[in-house]
Amino acid sequence: MDSSPTPKPDRNLALELVRTTEYAAIAASRWTGRGQKESADGAAVDAMRLMLDSVRMDGTVVIGEGEKDEAPMLYNGERIGDGSPPLVDIAVDPLEGTELCAMGLPSSLAVIALSERGTMFDPGPCVYMEKMATSRELAHLLDLDRPRHEQAVREIRDAGARIRFIPHGDVSAALTAVTEGSSVDLLWGIGGTPEGVLSAAAIKCIGGKIVGRLWPRDDAERQAALDGGCDLDEVLDTDRLVAGDDVFFSATGVTDGDMVAGVHFTASGATTESLVMRSRSGTVRRIHATHDRPKLRALMGSRVD
Repeated sequence: MDSSPTPKPDRNLALELVRTTEYAAIAASRWTGRGQKESADGAAVDAMRLMLDSVRMDGTVVIGEGEKDEAPMLYNGERIGDGSPPLVDIAVDPLEGTELCAMGLPSSLAVIALSERGTMFDPGPCVYMEKMATSRELAHLLDLDRPRHEQAVREIRDAGARIRFIPHGDVSAALTAVTEGSSVDLLWGIGGTPEGVLSAAAIKCIGGKIVGRLWPRDDAERQAALDGGCDLDEVLDTDRLVAGDDVFFSATGVTDGDMVAGVHFTASGATTESLVMRSRSGTVRRIHATHDRPKLRALMGSRVD
């Protein structure tokens, strides 16, 4: 009989992070279908940043809203939390799918992920990457040495497979592709590198695989990436994108989607649905929450009016 002591449970930061994505989603949802994506994104950023101040951690934003001179809050390199342990890297997308939210389309999310300090991939100046993601069952089939979209679309259809095109919403699509029993088997295409890192964090928790390769948009971005030490031929797998062993992830729906319901307002407040995960335990929680409007207003002011 093993007499070694059982490790004591420690804090699950994902259960604290879900408050940040819930309030970002509620704030952004005020702008759903109103055609103002900048206002929706700004509301989500403001609400998430407010709630992050309540989380006990010493965090550094690795994947954020841009460089310091481009973003007033949640910019790359910003220190987040109260400065107490643990030391973590942070990836955020307070409103993934700004266009989806603005147009009232499905699958916009508020998303955040944490991992141990120094374990998140920094894409440098490269905004886009080619990526593929799938479930555990099909992970051994992933291969980035494929033709570009137009030829690949023909080959996929000739093989008898169906394609669902997505205009935006890479994280939601990746989650759908890696979920066992989903009607989607594979995510493939060129999308944002921040979303690639966030997707990798979720996949570390839920299982499956993602591979990617940086995709500079033009010669200037290519040269900037090379000058910054990026290897543009490297195939980035899940562990390269997020190397940590203790990864936390939270996503809350803003508009209804395949993975979670969006924010729904009631006479007394709002309801939200979130996916909350931790890689170390492998636990995936689906949290349905009811939010009281007067109490939300006292906490967040005009952000929820």
